[in-house]
Amino acid sequence: MFGFLDVPVEGAYHLIHTLTGPLSTALAIVVFTLGVRLLLHPLARSAARGERARTALLPEIRALQEKHGSDRERLAAEMTKLQQESGTSLFVGCLPMLLQLPFFMVMYRLFTTATIGGEPNSLLGATLLGTPLGAHGLAGSPLVFVIAAGLAAVAWFSVRMQPAPENPVPGGKLLRLLPYGTVLATLVVPQAAGIYLLTTTAWSAAERALLRRSS
Repeated sequence: MFGFLDVPVEGAYHLIHTLTGPLSTALAIVVFTLGVRLLLHPLARSAARGERARTALLPEIRALQEKHGSDRERLAAEMTKLQQESGTSLFVGCLPMLLQLPFFMVMYRLFTTATIGGEPNSLLGATLLGTPLGAHGLAGSPLVFVIAAGLAAVAWFSVRMQPAPENPVPGGKLLRLLPYGTVLATLVVPQAAGIYLLTTTAWSAAERALLRRSS
């Protein structure tokens, strides 16, 4: 089912091995993740510009909602027209997150596959704080606690950075709590993928804060 990932997984396997020469495997994962986020940074800057543009359109969006709120199709058409005329797009804001999914899938496969390139996967023997990086959700493991606590702290910071909406929408409070979903992920993903999640979410929070401050 995930055969299309074989080539990138094998490439990532050799890259992690190369980085593990002077570093530990866990630190190599962090460096790999930071490299991915650095490549995606130009898209994050574009997303930040798009967010500012959409914020400027809020009065017009609210006017459309009041005018066509009972006609969903008309409202969707008018919203699309407004975005086209202003040159903004909701998709641009989601692009950095969507482009991270393949890298996360590669990291997941990298620490759940017994053989890579026809050879035993030696990364499965790597440990941190006494926990194998390929292990899934060990509630009593110090590593799980550290990753979960780190993700919870990043989620709290991310939620605090989100401006409170002037006109709350149904389900808005639930959406603001979505960042905490990463904490639950530590129960089902390999610890290596948890390290990836912690590194990338921390980068996202810091990147968003810096981009907002420089705007």
